[in-house]
Formats: sequence, structure tokens, C-alpha cells
Amino acid sequence: MSRQALPEGWQPPTFGDVQAAARMLSGRVHRTPVLTCAALDEILGGQIFFKCENFQRIGAFKARGAMNAVWSLGEEAAARGVATHSSGNHGAALALAARSRGVPSWVVIPEDAPQVKKDSVAREGATVVSCRPGLAAREEGLGRIVSETGATLVHPYDDDRIIAGQGTAALELMADVPGLDLILAPIGGGGLISGTAIAAKGLDPALQVVACEPAGADDSRRSFVAGRRVPIESPQTIADGLRATIGVRNFAIVTEMVDDVVTVTEEGIVEAMRFVWERLKIVIEPSSAVPVAAMLEGACRPDGRSVGVILTGGNLDLEALPWG
Repeated sequence: MSRQALPEGWQPPTFGDVQAAARMLSGRVHRTPVLTCAALDEILGGQIFFKCENFQRIGAFKARGAMNAVWSLGEEAAARGVATHSSGNHGAALALAARSRGVPSWVVIPEDAPQVKKDSVAREGATVVSCRPGLAAREEGLGRIVSETGATLVHPYDDDRIIAGQGTAALELMADVPGLDLILAPIGGGGLISGTAIAAKGLDPALQVVACEPAGADDSRRSFVAGRRVPIESPQTIADGLRATIGVRNFAIVTEMVDDVVTVTEEGIVEAMRFVWERLKIVIEPSSAVPVAAMLEGACRPDGRSVGVILTGGNLDLEALPWG
């Protein structure tokens, strides 16, 4: 099930594919707001524009890719349903997209995923299948479901339709805030940053795109430096949405189009998360805080530039906040 090599003749999604996805998603996802904060601008030393995907359907940007994937299927394939593995947000997004089209869905979720995300998947109507933590267990469970049901596999990030759909967040951000110098986004499997880079470079080749990840789950940084995928079997980070290993398609796009990959500490993630809660007055999950931590810790300083930051989601267990 794991994609270790690019499909023969594969070409990455194009800027036109992202634009087509935006048309497909019209009326099916929210056009999320962009927020600013003068106090944050002063502290960080730049003009910061936050694309608030925590206000997206199911509370995360994942709705974009999932909707694009499900509504791109032909009638026969759609009728058999869709299946995926997910730590939560993609699973809920795929379940929502499947329900919106009236087709079944199955989601394999590791047993250590936050309960709030498991509940979200089930609430959207998917059949939830539990598995042991780790990518191998996820893929084994997903392979069994696909074999038994005939459902179409919709990979959480290593999928052209997902990548194009995720890129629509950056497309909207650039339309709302012309003249950005830099876009920051988290990286886990790489679906969002891949789509973001395609959208950004398609509109403005000089626009810099930087991926941000936890130091305890730094396979993307290691891979970026090594020039080959370097998986981590047991990533350790509070940012549960970023524990995935970067996908094959995603790595190819990142190496070609992303300007840098930077890492942040766990303490920095918690501080940044609380910082956004206190200053912007909005709820974000740890994964969303990673690009903010990159600015606060100096891994990627604004230095007077106009910076777009994609706040990826706001789904977290309010009974287990990372501060006292």
C-alpha cells in the first residue's frame, strides 16, 4: 500500500489543477477569513496574515482535498465508497465529503489518536476501524478494507486530487492579500505544503514557501537535506496531525518547489498555540501553531516581510490542553 516510487510518467498537479479544484469546491467548502493582529506584527517584525482554516468545515483545511477527491470520482467508483487512514482531520473530512455525495466511507484510525478526532470521524458517518499506532499498521488496515469493500483509496496526502484541493487555501489567501513575500504552512505528509507551493509559484514564482515541522517528527527536514525520503518510525510530538511520513508525490514537489523546511521545539509549539489563543482570540490545534512557533523561535523570521500563515485546524481535546 505504501508508495515507495513515483508512478511511471507521473507529473505533479499544476496551477491549473488547483484552479479547477477551486471551481469544484465552490459552495462545498467555506472561504475562510484572513485575520491580522497589530500586536503580533510588532512582536514578530512583519505583516502577518493568518488564513484561518480552523473555521473550515470539520474544523480543518482537510475538507478541501477530501471534497475535491470525492467529487472528482466517476459515478461507479463513488458508489463503492471511499476509504483512508487518518489521525483524525482527513478522516472526518473524507467522511463529510462522502456523506455530501451519499456514498459510504471507511476510516482506519490509530488507537492513540485524540478522542475528539475519532468522535468527529464517527459523527460524520464513517465506519471507524481502529489500528495500532504507526504507518505500517495504518496501511495494513486500509489495505484490508479496500480489498473487502472495493472502496476507492483516498490517501491523506499522497494523492494528486488531495494536493490540488489543499492548494485552494493558498489560492484564496493570495487573492485576499496580494503581494505576499512568504507563505508558511505546517508539513506532515505534505499534502498542504505541496498544494500551497503549486498555487504560490503558479501565481508568483518569486513568492517563497517554507514548510514548518516539529523537531520530534522531522522526517521532512531530514529528507529535504538528504535529497531522499528519510522516514521516522515513531515520531514524538504534541502536533498529532504532523506525525505522518512525507509522501512520495509530496516529497517530489517539496524538493522542486519549497524553499526551505524548518523545525521547532515542543515547547515552542505550546507557546505559539497559547500565543494565538490569547492574541487572536481563536482556537487552534498544536499542528496549526507550528508555523507561528517557527517565527517566534527564529527558525523563519519575517524580517519586515508580508507573511501568509495557514492555520490548519482547530480540533483538539479541550479536556487535555497542553498548559495548566
